[in-house]
Amino acid sequence: MPETNQNHDLETAIDQATEAVAAEAARLGEGTSMGIESLMDVPVRVTVQIGRTRMNLGELVRMKPGTLLPLDREAHEPADVLVNGKIVARGEVVTIDHSYGVRITDLA
Repeated sequence: MPETNQNHDLETAIDQATEAVAAEAARLGEGTSMGIESLMDVPVRVTVQIGRTRMNLGELVRMKPGTLLPLDREAHEPADVLVNGKIVARGEVVTIDHSYGVRITDLA
């Protein structure tokens, strides 16, 4: 998906969420102020995607420990950072102590 479509999708999702919050605030009563600050504690699902692959069901059921799955991305390419299924950033996979992390290199 071209970057402009991704930006448009992200903006549309934010607009829809803002409208839903405003509608709910109006339903709860007049005088309720819903600024961006009131949304900062809303949890969102963040996913990091390093690549994808396709396989048939036979290949899937034959998988075992040690099976290698080639992905559709080269090792030097950035990982996608998704919020609620939408790409919002890209970054490089790093290790932080004994865990993986992502250093953001580009905001979508």
